Amino acid sequence: MSLGQSSFLRKSGRTAQPRLKWEEGGFESLDICNYEKSFLYKHGQPPSYQHCAAFGDPHIRTFHDDFHTCRVEGSWPLLDNDYLFVQATSSPVAKGSNATVTSKLTIIFKNMKECIDQKVYQAEIDNLPAAFEDSSVNRGERPGGSSLTIRERSAGRHVEIRAEYIGTTITIWQAGRQLSFTVRAAEEVAQAFTEEQDLQLCVEGCPRSQRISRSECCHAREAAEKAAETARALCKEMLPVEDVYFQSCVFDVVTSGDANFTMAAHGALEDARVFLPNAEKLHIFQAGAGCLRVSSSFLLLLLTSGLWAVLWHF
Repeated sequence: MSLGQSSFLRKSGRTAQPRLKWEEGGFESLDICNYEKSFLYKHGQPPSYQHCAAFGDPHIRTFHDDFHTCRVEGSWPLLDNDYLFVQATSSPVAKGSNATVTSKLTIIFKNMKECIDQKVYQAEIDNLPAAFEDSSVNRGERPGGSSLTIRERSAGRHVEIRAEYIGTTITIWQAGRQLSFTVRAAEEVAQAFTEEQDLQLCVEGCPRSQRISRSECCHAREAAEKAAETARALCKEMLPVEDVYFQSCVFDVVTSGDANFTMAAHGALEDARVFLPNAEKLHIFQAGAGCLRVSSSFLLLLLTSGLWAVLWHF
């Protein structure tokens, strides 16, 4: 059992004890379950938001704008706070491959008696339902029922969940044979966790033991010098700026052999464009990305050995 799996079993039945103190004077129940309105009423300004994404093989953009490519296989928590628990399960991109992709997402909206009873959403490859596990599409018929809603943006490919009561929006995509996850969460909500909830990929990124290291990456630079020009051309069509999204795209197309992975990086970038309040933070450029030059003649070897891991570093 992985760390993420044990965390899921421990946390999934937990009832949250919200830290946020809702103002009651002058508010209807609908407003109590609208985080942005409540925050504006209390503080005189809109809340700050944070953005996280997990996509491709798998790449993590944390709330702090760090960017990692991970070895993770099995189940790992993306979020684990007083309001949300999100677990991603990674599987090999192909039989015998060390490259992994997200194949399942489980999202738990924890009980918050002012607004919602606990709701669970699960998605797997080729199964992105437009409803929660109990077949509902919102938090019920009570006043303010639209404070938690789910809708299908593209049939079987793109689902959006809005949790207005905690100022959070989540999107789940399927691109090729992998799932992507993006979230915009109110900063106060994203930071509402204890020391025991320290394992969250969206907060700290991948554990160091699960990150692709720069030393590994550069061992393969010369061998891969004539890399994936086809992959680069495909990714360039969708991602003209050669930032970490572009580099992630090239890496994923090469290691998977699936051109559909261009959509994973493109979708993550477009969600970031919507979710990030500061446009200057949209593109991330990091040293080490230049190691990502993979020859197509190495593709079979990469997919059937551990050598894929040496081609990437953030």
